[in-house]
Amino acid sequence: DLLVYLAGGKQIVVDAKVPFAAYLDAAQDEDPEARERHLVRHARHLRTHVNQLADKQYWESFDPTPEFVVLFVPGDPFLDAALTADSELLEHAFARNVILATPTTLIALLRTIAHTWRQEALSEDAAKIHQLGRELYSRLGIVGGHLDKLGNQLGKAVDSFNSTVSSMETRVTVTARKLNDLDLYE
Repeated sequence: DLLVYLAGGKQIVVDAKVPFAAYLDAAQDEDPEARERHLVRHARHLRTHVNQLADKQYWESFDPTPEFVVLFVPGDPFLDAALTADSELLEHAFARNVILATPTTLIALLRTIAHTWRQEALSEDAAKIHQLGRELYSRLGIVGGHLDKLGNQLGKAVDSFNSTVSSMETRVTVTARKLNDLDLYE
């Protein structure tokens, strides 16, 4: 009946087709025993609807959605009457991946689910950040190794350059000056 879209592209399937005929019969019947029979029938109808809804497995048809469907009961008295007649109905619904929700609980349920998904997304982002941090640290280590090698090579190059300049100044330039000082062209 309803597909609720939440942040992050998530969605929740909500069904709102709940049988009320037996409940209405109980509300109109003045005989307490007959009223009790109607309420038991109301609970049985709601349980049957839970089973039918669970068999549809809506969570497999919509992605991403949690593995449950919400059965919206449009009033707390309708659900209270069914739970009074069938105290195991709520557990039965949970076991079948159906969550019974009334106007009082539906918004809280949807907000809780949205919050949980946000936390999950944050956890996934934190895991990605952690992985990227480890990868960056590893890569910085490799670059650091290359910089060390480069520094060593530059140091050797500077030493070689300085040795060459020194040799040039102490050996070659001295001899070149002496050669220049000779008066060969006079």
